[in-house]
Amino acid sequence: MFLSNNAGGILGGISTGQAIVARFAVKPTSSILKPRKSIDKDGNDVDVMTKGRHDPCVGIRAVPIGEAMVACAIADHYLRHRGQTGRGLGSRD
Repeated sequence: MFLSNNAGGILGGISTGQAIVARFAVKPTSSILKPRKSIDKDGNDVDVMTKGRHDPCVGIRAVPIGEAMVACAIADHYLRHRGQTGRGLGSRD
């Protein structure tokens, strides 16, 4: 019996039987207001200057990306378990 779940349900790489909790943070995108050197489509040198705050909202896209990464990690561990033991997680072999 645990009094808290501060480790996210995993201790030493093994599930404790509690709910497994995953959290992630997203760094805000920044508009660089200093002029930058670049080139145009013809290869000529140009200076690029951002005017205003034109940052995209990446928070909306972050949730499905995080979910997909967790799904990839779970699938990777399932396949590793199956490769090492020769059986699936629910099999009784």
